[in-house]
Amino acid sequence: MTSFLDYDQYDGIGLAKLIKDGDISSIELCEEAIRRAENLNPRLNAIVTRMYDFAREQAKNPKIDVPFSGVPFLLKDVHHAVKGFAMSSGSALLKNYVPDYDAEIVSRFKNAGLIILGKTNTPEFKLAYVTEPQAFGPTRNPWNLEYSCGGSSGGSAAAVAAGIVPFASATDEGGSIRVPASCCGLFGLKPSRGRNPVGPNFDEEWDGMSHSHVITRSVRDSAAMLDSISGFEYGAPYGIFNKERPFIEEVNMEPGNLKVAFHMRPVYGKDVHPECKKAVEHTCTLLEDLGHIVEEAPPNYQEVDAALNYFIIIIGNEAALVDRLIQDYGSSKVRSNLELPNIALYSIGKQMKALNFVKAKRRWRQLGVIMDQMLNTYDMVLTPTLGEPPVLVGSQQPGNKDLFSMKLISSFVGKMILSSRKVTYSILEELIQNSMKGQMPFTLIANITGQPAMSVPLYWSKNGLPCGVQFIGRYGEEAKLLKLAGQLEKAQPWSEKKPNIFSEMKTDSSL
Repeated sequence: MTSFLDYDQYDGIGLAKLIKDGDISSIELCEEAIRRAENLNPRLNAIVTRMYDFAREQAKNPKIDVPFSGVPFLLKDVHHAVKGFAMSSGSALLKNYVPDYDAEIVSRFKNAGLIILGKTNTPEFKLAYVTEPQAFGPTRNPWNLEYSCGGSSGGSAAAVAAGIVPFASATDEGGSIRVPASCCGLFGLKPSRGRNPVGPNFDEEWDGMSHSHVITRSVRDSAAMLDSISGFEYGAPYGIFNKERPFIEEVNMEPGNLKVAFHMRPVYGKDVHPECKKAVEHTCTLLEDLGHIVEEAPPNYQEVDAALNYFIIIIGNEAALVDRLIQDYGSSKVRSNLELPNIALYSIGKQMKALNFVKAKRRWRQLGVIMDQMLNTYDMVLTPTLGEPPVLVGSQQPGNKDLFSMKLISSFVGKMILSSRKVTYSILEELIQNSMKGQMPFTLIANITGQPAMSVPLYWSKNGLPCGVQFIGRYGEEAKLLKLAGQLEKAQPWSEKKPNIFSEMKTDSSL
């Protein structure tokens, strides 16, 4: 077939309409997406599992009368299991693990008509805000290949930003939808806890912090996907069902005059990067021009406190995960195949007491009350999505000092060191500070509270790198976020901004 060079001019809804109107076939779209993937992925490393023959079979007989009939799609290689295809979770240990079931959300993606092309890169067990697993190597940012695409849904974001697919699946446990959306100039909505399915085998992972949705170029694609995949899931520990009308209808509705609080205070003694401050300042001006009220008002908690109680729960869940893997594969194989940071977290988690875990969960509840109270005064809270612009690939890897500490913690001596609660907390606080490095302090609160949050691409740095801004809304009020996002998209369209990789696809006559 001849190349469909205008493919990247359409979002998912637009591509579905082309198919419905008979302007192009599902198999032609599928082949165009595969062509782009084959050309771009060697540079990006966004796709780690190819499912092209599977996609071609789907595309021959796409579902009809569904929202995204015949539209190409990619799945994050964690949680979103497809029967008969490997799901590594970014780990060398699990490269050959093949689920014998479809995750509930994958079944809903299929029922929406999506054509699944493959699985995207993610850090091991999604525990990083850059996508650089040892098992597969780093995924690079389409805006500048020397920079990170963010994480943990970095492979999905890179593929969307590069125009391989109009959207891709993603998960968010501390910012993993919003962080890569920010780094790659995309729209990323983390729904409220319980809005989208997470099962059957991940229903309580990370104690309700794990949310699944998509990363998109357009707001309407995110809204329409939410309509397609949200709703009751049997056996799920959480559920939210309030919905006045289809989310896709909210995108074109006026949000009214909103009252928005913003803040960008320093965290861990490090100020927000000037470019990320400019992103928020630019957004505040745009909001005021649109008739909204904007006030500087930091919430009544400290990010350091939130991060500590967040990571206590993370580490407890990580310890339980690695313990299960040891039962399945044996200690020697697990220790020789997992990345050192995850072995270190397992070692810390084993030594932590149930008391610490319960106290952290109770602090979560208090943090939820604090955010609820703030959002009784304000409609939304605005922050930078990240504390700094996209970072260079490789710059966030542990240094020699960190590696030595991790090895010590993971050794027999480490068990004695970690027997002291004071020492354990000191090590934990250092690990948290080193792991964040200015990147994640603003996103994780919405995972703790379960509130919806979105990263919106409204600003690019002087170096041409995207710097998203985050809006946090009231629990269950995705509709209000989508109304505002639709208004911002109309006021300052971002889909027209594309990395140079797009133009390469149009000018390379060999393709």
